[in-house]
Amino acid sequence: MMKIKNIVIAFGVVTLVGSCATNPFTGKKTMALVPNSQLFPSAFAQYDQFLTENKVITGTKDAQMITRVGQRIAVAAERWLNANGHQGYLNDYKWEYNLVNDKTVNAWCMPGGKIVFYTGILPIAKGETGVAAIMGHEVAHALANHGQQRMSAAYVQQGLAVAGNVAIKDEKTKNAFNQYYGIGSQVGVMLPFSRSHETEADKIGLYLMAIAGYNPSEAAELWKRMKANSGGGEAPPEMLSTHPSNDSRIANLTALASHAVHEAKKFGVTSFR
Repeated sequence: MMKIKNIVIAFGVVTLVGSCATNPFTGKKTMALVPNSQLFPSAFAQYDQFLTENKVITGTKDAQMITRVGQRIAVAAERWLNANGHQGYLNDYKWEYNLVNDKTVNAWCMPGGKIVFYTGILPIAKGETGVAAIMGHEVAHALANHGQQRMSAAYVQQGLAVAGNVAIKDEKTKNAFNQYYGIGSQVGVMLPFSRSHETEADKIGLYLMAIAGYNPSEAAELWKRMKANSGGGEAPPEMLSTHPSNDSRIANLTALASHAVHEAKKFGVTSFR
């Protein structure tokens, strides 16, 4: 029987071998088993389909604000990337910003720059700076290719599961492998992988909103409101969640705010909305 530790190690080795891209914000090697040339067109098609199936709000002050903030964040991203030697990184991005009438407290950015804000998140944003904090975070996921990495990791996870089932002939051992591999790869690898993406997007998003001229200190305040909106119910342990705890995020964003201000000064931004 393979121990969970060995499964996780095997997963990590395959992950490293599969790395073939570089995150421009961290310099780290990342998995890119699904190239953007395939990922982006698929994401664009899914986005268009989503818009046909939901009520998109246009022409209102809120809709205009979503577009305005999104454009400023996109400009900030391009400025940062160009200044750090990544000219042309955004050539295949097709930015689009839409406000959708939905009570869900959520917003997202698909690979390639397709963004949706639900009306349900606007009361928590409490204005343009809060929207900028959310927008920066969601855009950061796309810029850092987190979707590509998650898809690649899922392929590796599935591939190792198939390999294990092919290699193990004894039925009892195979059942044990499936049980322990499923738990071990999820808790020991996939969930920490997802949490690291959230933390990374928090940092990148904070820098982007600051460079775009929005006060980065407001990001922590936003997450305090997010926490309050959750109703105070008992959340699952952080190790069993795809996201860091609210308290972890608030502490991290608070600590990073001054760094974001310093980063913005490099681009001549010294006052914030």
